[in-house]
Amino acid sequence: MATQPEIVSDGARRFHEYWVRQMADPAFREAYAAEAASKQLWLQLVEARQAAGLTQAELAQRLGVSQAQVARVEKRGYNSYTLKTLRRYVQALGGDFTLEVAVRCRTPAIAAAE
Repeated sequence: MATQPEIVSDGARRFHEYWVRQMADPAFREAYAAEAASKQLWLQLVEARQAAGLTQAELAQRLGVSQAQVARVEKRGYNSYTLKTLRRYVQALGGDFTLEVAVRCRTPAIAAAE
C-alpha cells in the first residue's frame, strides 16, 4: 500500500503531466490567458479603489450608482465590462489613476510585416 507522501507525489506528477499537455494546446493556452487576464482586472480595480482610500459606497456615490453596482464590477469572475464603465470607474478614483488598454499581435511575423 502506498504511503501518503507517495500518493501526493504521484498525484502531483500526474497533475503536472496533465497541465503540460493542456498548455501545449494553443487554443487552451489562449483561453487560459484570456481568463487569467479577466480575473486580474477585477483585482486591479479593487486594489486601485483601496489605494485611493475609497470604500465601495464612496466610489458608488462618485459614480452616481449603487454600492451593489460597484460590488458587481469588482466581483471575481465578472466579465461584462464595457470600456465606458472602466473609464468612469477610473475617473471616479481620481487623477492619480489611468486606464490603459492594449492591443497586441500574438504572431511576431504579422507585426514585423507591417
